[in-house]
Amino acid sequence: MDLPSPKTKKKSKRKGRGYASGVGGHTVGKGQKGQLSRSGYKKPRPGFEGGRMPLSRRIPKLPGFRRGYFKSKYIRIELGLDDLDALYKDGEKVNFDTLIEKGVKMSKTKDVKVKILANGEISKKLIVEGIKTSETAQKKIEAAGGKVEI
Repeated sequence: MDLPSPKTKKKSKRKGRGYASGVGGHTVGKGQKGQLSRSGYKKPRPGFEGGRMPLSRRIPKLPGFRRGYFKSKYIRIELGLDDLDALYKDGEKVNFDTLIEKGVKMSKTKDVKVKILANGEISKKLIVEGIKTSETAQKKIEAAGGKVEI
């Protein structure tokens, strides 16, 4: 019975240890001169064009085109009154902690801004704490017997 030969790791050749090493000599496979041959060289970020105005900023701004550093630094969550009506029971408090408990997805990396809008109707008395509401949503919550505390 013939056994297969054991697989061994291929050792990489040791570059840049003199002409006698047989690999690279003094240029060590980096070519001659220039930014790429220097120690500490790192590739620039994607889209960087050496300091000139990048293509993504030169072309006309078309609808739907966005560049990374023009994006907002926070996530905006909009909740309607019908969402609150479905999530909460009568007399409960609505705040960030209870929203997380109820399963509203919050980001761990970005700031989250939550606002309650007047979409739908509300039939339960809720106490809203520390969350922005639109004027009409606030009126509807108070008309249903709830409170809005900022």
